[in-house]
Amino acid sequence: MPGTPAQEAAVREVVADAGKYQSDPDRFLPLHTADVEIVNFGGRRVAGREALGEAMRAALASPLADVVTAVEITGVRFPREGVAVVAAVKRVHDAREEPDGGGPALPAASGQLTYLLVEEGDGAWRISLAQTTPTTS
Repeated sequence: MPGTPAQEAAVREVVADAGKYQSDPDRFLPLHTADVEIVNFGGRRVAGREALGEAMRAALASPLADVVTAVEITGVRFPREGVAVVAAVKRVHDAREEPDGGGPALPAASGQLTYLLVEEGDGAWRISLAQTTPTTS
């Protein structure tokens, strides 16, 4: 079941906003459902918007604040009404000073990112799941 052009545009906008606000919890967190699940580049799973906010604020207060990402959408599909699956490539720029205090190096400089977005009762599309798998190329 294909989504409408307006639905696809709305989904793409949420993904773009997630990238734009990756260092701004007040704008980033509302893009996610209350029960969001995130599996990050390093394999850490975070469940719930509140826990995501805590993890995000801790990361931004650490050398991880110097790790920024860019996301390129490679496809959007709508398996059912109100559900969108977004395939993307995530590219990571790690500007931390290594090794003192920078923490372990990231597993790769890019990864395959899959988002699951849902259209909620207020008509807004929100990220319900994000999973990044590091790639070597």
